[in-house]
Amino acid sequence: MRTDILRKTALTAAGLAFTGGAIAGPVTTAFAAPAEAKPTTVAQDRKGGERELGVRYEAQPNFYYCGPAAARNALSVQGKNIDVDGMAQRMGTTEAGTNSINDITPVLNKETGTDAYQSVEIPGAKADDKQTDKLRADIVTAIDEGHAVVANIAGTATDTDGTTHSFEGGHYISVVGYRDNGNTVTIADSANPNQASYRISVDNLADWIATRGYTA
Repeated sequence: MRTDILRKTALTAAGLAFTGGAIAGPVTTAFAAPAEAKPTTVAQDRKGGERELGVRYEAQPNFYYCGPAAARNALSVQGKNIDVDGMAQRMGTTEAGTNSINDITPVLNKETGTDAYQSVEIPGAKADDKQTDKLRADIVTAIDEGHAVVANIAGTATDTDGTTHSFEGGHYISVVGYRDNGNTVTIADSANPNQASYRISVDNLADWIATRGYTA
């Protein structure tokens, strides 16, 4: 099912604001989130309120494939190797991007063979405390169950290292880990292989998702 709110805020080609154009070809690399986490190909035992999933990362091959690429990176934590072109076709991705998180959820469910994923909207301009708390709980539950979250974001956010990430027209990212009981989360970002992994507070992530949604 698709929603008007998410569809009105569809991803556009302007979404990769920092690139000014297409990304030259996919880059594949296995990455771990920052060094104190020690991800493997499966979820670790939860210790100290943190867990990371191992990602077989690929950068998106062009400026409009962030939706399929985020879904592919999310599925890679389960050891799945998905053809990104076929995934894009099933999501209805065009040069205007992937319309809505609701186009990604059914593809993730089909690939996992379950109904594990459900779309969640944050329709306002900023997330309220209840929406942020739900996002935190959804991320922790998903990661603990061994599957990554995919989020549709827009605007500019600052990560825990003070680096800004700007996607004014919209973008899709994967959430592949958490620490501090979900107050900080680990992002796999297909847009720039030089910034493939970073951490962000869940409060900043919730506001980044605002007007759009995520699937967990």
